[in-house]
Amino acid sequence: MSQAPAVSRVSDAVRVRVGELADLPSLVEIYNHYVEHTAITFDLEPFTVEQRWAWFEQHRTSGRHRLFVAEEDGVVLGYASTHQFRVKAAYDSTVEMTVYLAPGCERRGLGARLYSALFDAVKDEEIGSFIAGMTLPNEASIALHARFGFSHVGTMKRVGRKFGRYWDVAWYERLR
Repeated sequence: MSQAPAVSRVSDAVRVRVGELADLPSLVEIYNHYVEHTAITFDLEPFTVEQRWAWFEQHRTSGRHRLFVAEEDGVVLGYASTHQFRVKAAYDSTVEMTVYLAPGCERRGLGARLYSALFDAVKDEEIGSFIAGMTLPNEASIALHARFGFSHVGTMKRVGRKFGRYWDVAWYERLR
């Protein structure tokens, strides 16, 4: 599967790079926005930097599990990662992908830039399947994943409860 072309809407000043420990407070702030204000994630309580340490530590500079950030003038605008899909060893060659952007940074092409960097970084890794789950509705995420060759493989109904209502989750897959 070919990677998506670069997006021209992203300023030349935006740099996509490997995530670093110094980014963790910004990453937590971005993620907590989605925890507190959206059903994009089913976490119900915001995290501290210390609580997100284990999540950060699963990413490496080589291998299947990577973390990339988009930054402009030293400000982290978003991040994307590949991480473990399930803990059983037979799932090791499957990775789950996520992308989160700072409020106000949506629809600038940052998600596509981040995913392009991720797919390039793991192109030589033994990965049989890329998985992405998204709370519905989420047209922007569906479009991003379609652009990168993901196909809808199913929707689980009413699997998350947040903000006093049930939410469906659509699952998308891209085979190697």
